Amino acid sequence: MKNVKLNNGVEMPILGFGVFQVSDLKICEKAVADAIEVGYRLFDTASVYENEEVVGNAIKKCGIKREKFFITSKVYMPEMGYENTKKSFENTLSKLKTDYLDLYLIHMPFGDYYGSWRAMEELYKEGKIKAIGVSNFTSDRIVDFCYNIKVIPAINQIEIHPFYQRDEEIELLKEYKIQAQAWAPFAEGLNGMFTNPVLSKIAKSHGKSVAQVILRFNIQRNIIVIPKSIHKERIEENFNVWDFELNSEDIKAISELDLKRPQMVDTRSVSEVRRIYGFKDNPVITSL
Repeated sequence: MKNVKLNNGVEMPILGFGVFQVSDLKICEKAVADAIEVGYRLFDTASVYENEEVVGNAIKKCGIKREKFFITSKVYMPEMGYENTKKSFENTLSKLKTDYLDLYLIHMPFGDYYGSWRAMEELYKEGKIKAIGVSNFTSDRIVDFCYNIKVIPAINQIEIHPFYQRDEEIELLKEYKIQAQAWAPFAEGLNGMFTNPVLSKIAKSHGKSVAQVILRFNIQRNIIVIPKSIHKERIEENFNVWDFELNSEDIKAISELDLKRPQMVDTRSVSEVRRIYGFKDNPVITSL
């Protein structure tokens, strides 16, 4: 497994396992257990996913030492603000059955995220979190944020996939030494991603799947990826991306697929902001 070094020196696997919208708790725990068996050590969850407890169960039961894992969770909008975030963090630790997190993120750039960040900075300095970061922050929010805080985020976890590659935003993150991480690197298969002729042709030329090509594309751009699946054969497939490399022609062809606009979340869209605030009551993936 390749690691990336964050801006505070902490090393993080470049390939991990996500559990977004795996709401059936038995299925979620089995998927995480399967992923551990395959070799994943980075696991990404969030308070709003309501599956932190079973992620913690699977990790606790596997018999592998806690320090071998890199566990990420996130604080959601109703938990924004200094006191709320402190409480939410303790709840997350309890559910995950751990006394520290490797990475803790502000999930969305809404609400009192400055108050949340102050709480996270304190928890970081106390050693309860190894690294702190943000998610879904656009470039303008990143710049403003970095002017007003003490600890620069280690991560910005954002929508990145072949149809939305965000080259300029990633360059800005590099300027601030913030690592880019791709959530939903397959964009839930929207716009026919898994049958796209360009991706299919490249996959065939390497004897790999389209999913493996997508993951490899991001890995070669030094972007952390956290694919999700509940099927063990797909979990294994997504992990087996180390025995091939995309060439310059492959990279160029995939780069030309970029639509340069979000496909899943647009935090500047009024309808999307409303959808995000109502997500717990109506878990629609996107209104775009």
